[in-house]
Amino acid sequence: MQDVKTHQEIKDITRIDRIGAHSHVRGLGLDDVLEPRPSSEGMVGQRQARKAAGVIVKMIKAGKIAGRAVLLAGPPGTGKTAIAMGLARQLGTDTPFTQMAASEIFSLEMSKPEALTQAFRKSIGVRIKEETEMIEGEVVDIQIDRAASGSGVKTGKLTLKTTDMEAVYDLGVKMIDALSKEKVSSGDVIAIDKGSGKISKMGRSFARSHDYDAMGPATRFINCPQGELQKRKEVVHTVSLHEIDVINSRTQGFLALFSGDTGEIKPEIREQIDAKVSEWRGEGKAEIVPGVLFIDEVHMLDIECFSFLNRALENDLAPILVLATNRGITTIRGTNYKSPHGIPLDLLDRLLIIPTKPYD
Repeated sequence: MQDVKTHQEIKDITRIDRIGAHSHVRGLGLDDVLEPRPSSEGMVGQRQARKAAGVIVKMIKAGKIAGRAVLLAGPPGTGKTAIAMGLARQLGTDTPFTQMAASEIFSLEMSKPEALTQAFRKSIGVRIKEETEMIEGEVVDIQIDRAASGSGVKTGKLTLKTTDMEAVYDLGVKMIDALSKEKVSSGDVIAIDKGSGKISKMGRSFARSHDYDAMGPATRFINCPQGELQKRKEVVHTVSLHEIDVINSRTQGFLALFSGDTGEIKPEIREQIDAKVSEWRGEGKAEIVPGVLFIDEVHMLDIECFSFLNRALENDLAPILVLATNRGITTIRGTNYKSPHGIPLDLLDRLLIIPTKPYD
């Protein structure tokens, strides 16, 4: 019971995006005819490899890569991860990108097929469209009242305006917390989802653009919204299949989370979700966004994992699989046979190989 209590006490915290070695990569740095620019979109050098990746992006968009995968082969430090991330960014900003090292699979508590299945499903996005009631306006004033003792319930009022009207809304505790979390202040243009209560900061009003000394370099200025404060809008969310799996497995078996469970998700739950997503696709409510699964040190996988990958590539919902290795002829793990890059020949036949060369 202590675990359950702890779980309930955990509060949502502001997400901090880590700045990593490849967080500056925004694409492959190619022009309209797939010629690589010397330095563009965070990419430099590796011109032939980037051009080859650009051709693969075209194949993906044309739907001509079914049942195939990509292998980036070259010495360490030749930008294999950067090219894989650039390929994902080139497909679209909301394209899911999952990065893992092959050795991770052997350190997890779950079985190898389950670990690979979860990685695959993290790399498949579902773009869900839904109509929702939104309140959009410029914040004129926020008033939050607290009890003198500091222990009472907080109350408050939010004044929003558009070019045509102005209204005052009473705030509850949850809305006050959400406004504090988003750091909303007077002059911000915000959107509130009436269904979920989610608050999104769209930017800052042009009327406040003279307050330049208080603004950061990333501040976005927009016009005050027009028309009614409350309107119906089509909202698009992109979530991964794995996220939907986790939410459903929690709602169907909450207590299993606290019984030493290894984190494996039952196949029945996945089947139900796949059926539901297919239904949404048929109704036009959702579409599949094939992401990119990048597996580094692929020579560390064993024959069981390679068999799984071979089968998974034929699935209707397979993401774009990008493998990377820095080995030449080496033993296939789990066997006594040697092959190029330590990959079985039947899987090797399915791979489009992009070599990377050391930087000069």
